[in-house]
Amino acid sequence: MIPFEQQWTVESAMHVMQHPTVDSELWASAVEWLLLHGPPEIRALLHQASTHATKVQFPELRPRRFTSDGSPCYDLAELARTLGISEEEARQQLVEKERQHGVQHGFTDDDTTALQ
Repeated sequence: MIPFEQQWTVESAMHVMQHPTVDSELWASAVEWLLLHGPPEIRALLHQASTHATKVQFPELRPRRFTSDGSPCYDLAELARTLGISEEEARQQLVEKERQHGVQHGFTDDDTTALQ
C-alpha cells in the first residue's frame, strides 16, 4: 500500500477538489492530503473553510482548547455526540488517522492551551 503522503500531488488533489462530479470520498481524501501536505497558503485557506463550516453545520460544537499553532481542539465525547457516533468509535477513527498520517491528531490538556 502506498503511504498516504505519497498518494497525491498538489496538482492531482487540486484537480479532484475542483471536479464538479467527483465522488465524495475521493474529494475528502484530496482535501485531507492538502490539509496535511499542501502548500502553506492552501492549508491556511482549507483551515479557514473548515472552521467556518464547523461553525455553520455544528454551531453547538465549540473548541475546548488550542494547539500551539492555534488549531482548535474539541472534546472527544462532545464531538462523538455531535457526529452521532460512540466515543469509542471516534477514538478509533482518531487513532487510525494518526497511524495513517504519522501526525498527532489527539491532544491532552498538557499539549494545548485554553487561549488561542
